[in-house]
Amino acid sequence: MAGSTREIALLTNPSAGKGRGARHRAAAIGRFRDAGLGVRDLVGRDADEALDLARAAVADGVEALVVCGGDGMAHLAVQALAGTGVPLGLVPAGTGNDVARFLDLPRTDPLAAADRIIGGRTRTIDLARSGGRYFVTVLAAGFDAIVNERANAMTWPRGQMRYNLATLAELRVFEPLPYTIEVDGRRIRTDAMLVAVGNGPSFGGGLRIAEGALLDDGMLDVVIIKPLSKVGLVRAYPRLFAGTHTTLPQYEHHRARTVTVAAPGIVSYADGERFGPLPLTIEVAPGALTVLA
Repeated sequence: MAGSTREIALLTNPSAGKGRGARHRAAAIGRFRDAGLGVRDLVGRDADEALDLARAAVADGVEALVVCGGDGMAHLAVQALAGTGVPLGLVPAGTGNDVARFLDLPRTDPLAAADRIIGGRTRTIDLARSGGRYFVTVLAAGFDAIVNERANAMTWPRGQMRYNLATLAELRVFEPLPYTIEVDGRRIRTDAMLVAVGNGPSFGGGLRIAEGALLDDGMLDVVIIKPLSKVGLVRAYPRLFAGTHTTLPQYEHHRARTVTVAAPGIVSYADGERFGPLPLTIEVAPGALTVLA
């Protein structure tokens, strides 16, 4: 792509990362244009308009769809890109940036991220799919999803602290849930604190819930955390960032191509975005996404 007059689309969430989105976008656009790339500069007023803009750009034959934002913007972009062969580029500007973490992209330097895109090297990764919707990272379907629901309903504070407070609030009242899980047709009935379905290993800014999951192995990683005391759950939480929760006796791990998760009253989250109420069937979509990485 270096030195070409070909066009990329740059889709930005300007409010990502407390305004980092707008700043990183300005830096990246300058670097792209200096490299001779045409840039179609896209900003949607909301998620629906942003997705419409993304789909239109892909249909018009842009060289790549680059998003400036966090995992939510990557999630939006893959809905337009899955199966097309048009590559996804990332200029990370969110709070979590787990997709960029998987792909070993610069997470704090927009110029270095832009240079990776200009370099034009691609790789192919899997996506996870439920119906016609895709995700890149992890589907959360338990305690973590309930925390997300509570955090989204809170107007104060902003950022990570909102999730910390929502976590504490839910810890006081949360009880294990009865799950029915089908893993490649094998049924598991169990009570659990959470069930997560990972295409990649982490979500929520480095919570390595699906430790060991690979983005290109054609498999999903299903993690079940069996009932813990509230104190046990608090103690286990820091271990998620290190990936050492895998030694807990309550940890259970399965690999599958298709998984169905059912539990009462749970709205699942994927890539940090509201995904849909359980039950859901999720399947791997091998090699469905090309990325500039």
